[in-house]
Amino acid sequence: MLSHFKVMKTIACVFARGGSAGIPRKNLQDLGGKPLIAHAIECGLTTPGVSEVVVSTDDSEIADVARSFGARVPFLRPAELASHTAPERGAWQHAVRFLIEELGAFDCLLSLPTTAPLRVTSDISKVLEEFQKPDTDVVVTVTPGRRSPYFNMLKLEPSGHASLVCQSVDIARRQDAPAIFDMTTVAYAVRPEFVLSQTPMLGGRVRIVEIPAERAIDIDDPIDLEIVRFLFAKRLQK
Repeated sequence: MLSHFKVMKTIACVFARGGSAGIPRKNLQDLGGKPLIAHAIECGLTTPGVSEVVVSTDDSEIADVARSFGARVPFLRPAELASHTAPERGAWQHAVRFLIEELGAFDCLLSLPTTAPLRVTSDISKVLEEFQKPDTDVVVTVTPGRRSPYFNMLKLEPSGHASLVCQSVDIARRQDAPAIFDMTTVAYAVRPEFVLSQTPMLGGRVRIVEIPAERAIDIDDPIDLEIVRFLFAKRLQK
């Protein structure tokens, strides 16, 4: 089923800056005896169809750790693309330009954030499968939405009163609302030329791959990290 990946050149990138507001040195935090970044690297290296794993970082320690786990770090990210206010798409564009200049054209940039370490290789394979469909710029991973703007999400009006976010239809039951999804950080597959365009990521032709919620937790603060450590330990026990 995965044999057609041989005709598509996919480069996995792990974007890992040194600073982190929520958890100091987040990308190097321990999870099961390995730094967080190692889990993203190893998942990329073991996914069929991935040519190599490249790490984009501004931090020399992260670069050394990444190399020790099999990733390539051919550049250090400029400081202006590594601040907490810098949009990540700037780092993506920097990496794509460097890789095209170094290696020539490739078909797919696969971003594997360090903050979703409970992903498995089959999740990534499904993303790459979906990416091969015609008329696709971006594939994002999602989980079923916990709240629906058609049913139980409210906005505050200038009058001070609250109302439904979406009032275009009268929906009395959650089951009658259109399917809603939450984006996750498990993986993003993007056409390199689309990364370099000025079109917003979700303004392109976007497809989705649904991931079980227990594999899609995003580490944003210390509580998230403790939850992930608990679930990871349970996985190892099995």
